[in-house]
Amino acid sequence: MTHPLRLGIAGLGTVGIGVVKIVRQKAALLEARTGRPIEITAVSARTRRKDRGVNLDGYAWEDDPVKLAQREDVDVYVELMGGSNGPAKASIEAAIAAGKDVVTANKALLALHGQALAESAEAVGRVIRFEAAVAGGIPVVKALTEGLAGNEITRVMGVMNGTCNYILTRMESAGLSYEEVFKEASDLGYLEADPTLDVGGIDAGHKLALLASIAFGTKVDFEAVRLEGIERITSEDIAAAADMDYKIKLLGVAQMTGRGLVQRMTPCLVPDSSPLGQLQNATNMVVIEGDSVGQIVLRGAGAGEGPTASAVMADVLDIARGIRLSTFGQPAASLKPAKVAEVSVPAPYYLRLKLQDKPGALAKVAKVLGENGISIDRMRQYGHADTTAPVLIVTHKTDRDALDNALEEFAKTGVLEAEPVAIRIETV
Repeated sequence: MTHPLRLGIAGLGTVGIGVVKIVRQKAALLEARTGRPIEITAVSARTRRKDRGVNLDGYAWEDDPVKLAQREDVDVYVELMGGSNGPAKASIEAAIAAGKDVVTANKALLALHGQALAESAEAVGRVIRFEAAVAGGIPVVKALTEGLAGNEITRVMGVMNGTCNYILTRMESAGLSYEEVFKEASDLGYLEADPTLDVGGIDAGHKLALLASIAFGTKVDFEAVRLEGIERITSEDIAAAADMDYKIKLLGVAQMTGRGLVQRMTPCLVPDSSPLGQLQNATNMVVIEGDSVGQIVLRGAGAGEGPTASAVMADVLDIARGIRLSTFGQPAASLKPAKVAEVSVPAPYYLRLKLQDKPGALAKVAKVLGENGISIDRMRQYGHADTTAPVLIVTHKTDRDALDNALEEFAKTGVLEAEPVAIRIETV
């Protein structure tokens, strides 16, 4: 009989229990697809006596995940605890030192320490797999490292945080404010313990940094990701965007340009007829563009027990089959630091301004835009409220630096009643 592949699972939350269920319920299918049995030998979590809905008595228990990672009866260490440092990092380092392969769903840890961990693993012939760290059940890591390996990738973009997409689509469909939907999402348990990880774009930014490394052969550089959350998006913005045939999404974009690598996770307007524009609720979508394949679209559940456990098991099955891939698609030692683009790719922008309702106010705004080389594509002025005049402007393509300069100069005109909002319009 072929020697079984033995798993040690650290972290028995939603995803960890999902993995246990798949291994138990689909044992025959997994063996048929890999040619060897897959079994769990030991587990670890913060609390041993917690009712997790499955019987774990048949597995050895380790209170310390580092001890679990070092066990002789563990071939693959499955880290599902989370956290960018602490036990997650220490246990993965211990697993590599003990000659184990690693499967993890920990995007924060890899975004900050992935390069060093990958170099350590590859130096001793071990692999780190992380399909579950990016876009849940969508096999985007496998798509980039395997299916599209013959392409020069030109752009990767997508909606990679289901909570933010839920908030934005719920605001539109129910006509609710950001604050109302935020509370609703919190009550439903959609938000991280620190909500800014979701609504501030940090969680999705970690994912984008990992995809950019694979797509462009560069070292992971989360610090270079421009982050802007959805906290300032209002129901008025969403309604105005819809009126102009756009949807607002928290959109991640990674693109190699002649000026360097662009990485941004920011709210954007996308055409409502595009795949991204039609994406609803907590679903994720990743769009990949390659020189040979053109554009492909991957859509699916970005979180949850089943989808994320499915991604974990995809990595486990590859290891069981003997598939050995470099962590980021090519040897970690060959990855180069990316030159960071100081100027983003030009794009049109949506501007929301609240002006004083008096003669010459709009002319002053138009003058500032013109002086910064920004031309107006279209403009709409909605109903006046008291002494203010709401104005929406869509610009022609412009550099973000020019726009930021214009926004600063708006404040000197004396005609603004509130801070302006600027949202990039992305070509899809």
